Amino acid sequence: MKGLPRGNFRGLGGILCTVWGWFADTTSVLRLGQMLQLLVMALLGLGVVMVHSAGGRVGVDSSLGSVLQMRQGIYALVALTVMMVCSRLDVRSIFLERRGMFGPMTWFVLLSLGCVLGAWVPGVGRSVNGAARWIYLGPRQWGLSFQPSEIAKMMMVFAIAWWCTRRGGVMHRFGRGLLPPLLLMGLTCLLILLEDLGTAVLIGTVGVVLLVAGGARIWHLLLMVPLAGAALVAAVMQSPYRVARLMAFMDPWADSSGTGYHPIQSMLAIAMGGPLGRGLGGGIQKFGYLPEDTTDFIFAVICEELGLGGACLVALLFATLLWVCLAIARQCRDPFGRLLALGILLTVGFQAVMNLMVVTVLVPTKGIALPLISAGGTGWVITAAGLGIIASLDYAYELEHDEYFELAAA
Repeated sequence: MKGLPRGNFRGLGGILCTVWGWFADTTSVLRLGQMLQLLVMALLGLGVVMVHSAGGRVGVDSSLGSVLQMRQGIYALVALTVMMVCSRLDVRSIFLERRGMFGPMTWFVLLSLGCVLGAWVPGVGRSVNGAARWIYLGPRQWGLSFQPSEIAKMMMVFAIAWWCTRRGGVMHRFGRGLLPPLLLMGLTCLLILLEDLGTAVLIGTVGVVLLVAGGARIWHLLLMVPLAGAALVAAVMQSPYRVARLMAFMDPWADSSGTGYHPIQSMLAIAMGGPLGRGLGGGIQKFGYLPEDTTDFIFAVICEELGLGGACLVALLFATLLWVCLAIARQCRDPFGRLLALGILLTVGFQAVMNLMVVTVLVPTKGIALPLISAGGTGWVITAAGLGIIASLDYAYELEHDEYFELAAA
């Protein structure tokens, strides 16, 4: 791949040509899988720094040592390790070559559904901000907690990709092709919808796109729209806080100290950042004004402290990440790999877009994290694992490509 010629250009055009030439030279050396892993490292690094900054308080040490020793630093190291391990897995042989009623995919589905149900079990499930979204194992001092919905998101991508690959010849039929994955997706979304509307919508959206890509007929899926719409309306209407958030989205200033507080403080943080920002660690909104500043609304902190440049950096990193994932998906020769890569990139992409829209008050407030940046161990590890699997598809393609040319030369 060759870049544009780099002559004596002046001004912005010269800068753009120089950057493009550097990018072209770099991509000709790095494989797509390696680029993907570097992007994940960059996002995790940004996440560790910004979570530490957003969680900073007066009198708290902000030295580099404290960043490396903090819990999010450990989560980032675990996520990177998991990504490296997953990048060396042969997922096609694991899930496609092992047949039987109780193969790896069956156990994956049962484990994921069991974890989602476990969040409702007293003593195992744990409520955070009034929602039963967590499972807590072990003593409270050093026990392990995780979100089952994060596992369910990845499970649904694997399950639909696996089913569409195995039943590709009948996916155009409703009963034998579309109905089984549709029932699994409906059950999973229903269990999660009771406590986490945003994640349920994310799983359903990604699942529908994957089913269409896997060969399902669009008009079959359109028949399910009234049912899905009714379930969504019922989920909103039966929860007073969801209705209040919807009304606050329409007019945040009607209750500026109540339901409208989240969107107002988020918009204020973004506006206070301006083009250049207040500087890393110099934000004001994190000092008790902006709720969930290390999790769902961390992008507002980025805008306040790093300004428009920081916001553009986040958008550029995610856009490049999704472009690399799409390039890997397009070069896969088997349908399972293509659908798997497509599902993972859609999950990460849709989740990032949903979070940015919530923070910028383009949609009603909803608790959904910014992938690889918002604080959270489960989300970081599961997302990094999924992206590592996409990297493994690139490594597999390179091996097959090299073997092909060796055989051709022989």
